[in-house]
Amino acid sequence: MSGQGLVEPVPVVLAGARGHGRWHLNNLRRLADAGRVTLAGVCELKPLEEPELEGFGPVAQGDDLGALLDATGARVAIICTPIPTHTELALAAARRGVHLLLEKPPAPSYTEYERMVRGVAEAGVACQVGFQSLGSHALSHIRDLVREGRIGEVLGIGAAGAWVRDEAYFRRAPWAGHRRLPAPGPTGTGTGAGYVDVVDGVLTNPLAHAVSTALALSGATGADDLAAIRTELFRANAIEADDTSFVEITPRDGVRVTVAATLCAEHAEEPYVVVHGSRGRITFWYKQDRVLVQRAGHGPEETVFGRTDLLENLLDHLTSGADLLVPPAVTGAFMRVVEEIRRAPDPRALPSDAWTSLPGAGEGAAPRRVVHGIDGLVAASADSLTGYAGLGAQWARPRSGLEAAS
Repeated sequence: MSGQGLVEPVPVVLAGARGHGRWHLNNLRRLADAGRVTLAGVCELKPLEEPELEGFGPVAQGDDLGALLDATGARVAIICTPIPTHTELALAAARRGVHLLLEKPPAPSYTEYERMVRGVAEAGVACQVGFQSLGSHALSHIRDLVREGRIGEVLGIGAAGAWVRDEAYFRRAPWAGHRRLPAPGPTGTGTGAGYVDVVDGVLTNPLAHAVSTALALSGATGADDLAAIRTELFRANAIEADDTSFVEITPRDGVRVTVAATLCAEHAEEPYVVVHGSRGRITFWYKQDRVLVQRAGHGPEETVFGRTDLLENLLDHLTSGADLLVPPAVTGAFMRVVEEIRRAPDPRALPSDAWTSLPGAGEGAAPRRVVHGIDGLVAASADSLTGYAGLGAQWARPRSGLEAAS
């Protein structure tokens, strides 16, 4: 790898410093204080104000990532920009020999993912995909428990994500809540020919970690590891993409994986993955790095683990040759799921009697839509490895030909 032997602190450019990018900005501040990085530049359409860059030295700013990388001599770029821009920006950095931390999903389609992977490989740069949960030390512990037979034969893996998002969440950016957008024209506006993929659905973006973590625990992470994918995609909000969905994934080898997720829960809960065994179960709350083991003949055992930060792991890879935790190859199966969702029929709008609108919390807050009983359905799905239709949700049952035509 061409980057090995880099001398710290490593100069970094952050592309996309607002929204989720603020998390990266704070992480860079922590690593700068530790002497591991310098923030060389920020790529944003609107420059950050001085208070937003507190704690950093002089920082170059601009809206052209390539020009900013050239001007700063950055060795690492963090790409935290709208989903449709990921591939082009990643390739712009790779062509300059700049290593990458690329936010999830790495691309909006499998074709774009392949193009990105090929370009990164040809450039000989390192690329880490930002599935932070895959840096959890709990993963190796759970794999050890399974390998030692602590919960017997593994029967399946179910994930559950019940989150609350108000209607303003789907207006947070022009691409939010879309499956596709008109392709930009010569002036940069949506006047070009055709469309670009976005695929900003609940399973592919906000709760993508539930999918990737469940796949990681199943061992089916490669692009060729999956035999079948089945989806149930719905939306309660007035959006194009899905906000309440289920996916069933059948690996070529190993056990079935299911994920039920919603942004229309009554109460926000910590997302989790359950490994079901013939003599017990392991529950992993992946945002908290918390593991609960329940098995026959033993009391419950709960443990909280540490986590390796993915940017630190990338820096360790560049300076000392440490293995990357989330190289693009580890996200191949996830991208197969993204592609299946992209190619699926548009999500079905839930009937008005399936959800209710609740006022926002606080003055001026946007209202939010809650799907009736969805909290229980999401949890039941992870327990039973069953989709919404199989659990008896009337709004999820297959339509008859007459209903579909109406």
